[in-house]
Amino acid sequence: MIMVVEVEGFFGVYMLYCTNPKFKGRIYIGFTVNPERRIGQHNGGRHKGGAKRTSGRGPWEMVLIIHGFPSDIAALRFEWAWQHPHSSRRLAHVTRSSKKESSLQFHWRVVSNMLRVAPWSRLPLTTRWLKQEYRMDFEPLLQPPLHIPIAFGSVRAKKKQQVAAAAAAAPPSGQGEDAPRVTSLCSICRKAVQPTDQLTCFHASCHMSSHMTCLARHFLKAETGNMLLPVEGACPRCRRSLLWGDLVRHKNGCYRDLEDDITASQQSHWTDQLQI
Repeated sequence: MIMVVEVEGFFGVYMLYCTNPKFKGRIYIGFTVNPERRIGQHNGGRHKGGAKRTSGRGPWEMVLIIHGFPSDIAALRFEWAWQHPHSSRRLAHVTRSSKKESSLQFHWRVVSNMLRVAPWSRLPLTTRWLKQEYRMDFEPLLQPPLHIPIAFGSVRAKKKQQVAAAAAAAPPSGQGEDAPRVTSLCSICRKAVQPTDQLTCFHASCHMSSHMTCLARHFLKAETGNMLLPVEGACPRCRRSLLWGDLVRHKNGCYRDLEDDITASQQSHWTDQLQI
């Protein structure tokens, strides 16, 4: 079964693979807020909104997408670095493509390195293979951080109508149907929290609700260095460990989908990381 995950506030950077025999194996890297629409534009040509470099060279397949960026600016910066690895100061250690390396293998090696360096290594990203037949595994020394999972299957952006309907139907943050209603106050600063600026603990019976900035500062107290984004921390209410990426995915409504999408390969990735 192919799982289709719907994500609210979607910002993704994708990799296209050309299947046209004349241009077979060519790669294109791009940014999108709607993967389904974007691949149709690329295969439709420039008059359908496709890029100049892909027009007339199709068909193309979208084989890989990195998603979970906090903004379009963050995703566009990632896109540029993936397109121009030898011009990015963060990727100075990445060697150029060898003669034995296909374009697909090279771009996979580049993005594998990108996920291990700041600022991208601290973002709540997901590496998602859309086409299993093109899938490649991370090299042992290029495994991404534990908070960046590997997923498989299609993904689409939630429509605005779906987001609005879900927000209207959802119970107050951190509450089930039978849970007592509580005032939506930040568990750290005790001021009111707006839904757009709210993170909640997803552990059972914990009703922690917090401003993003308050919780980020709370988590960063335990980290060294001048960081802007935390990786993990203890819930200020239930004290259980939380990954920042999971909190963001929970806010965007895709945390449960990601849990259901775990495969043996993904579990192996986590096991390998713990052994390194």
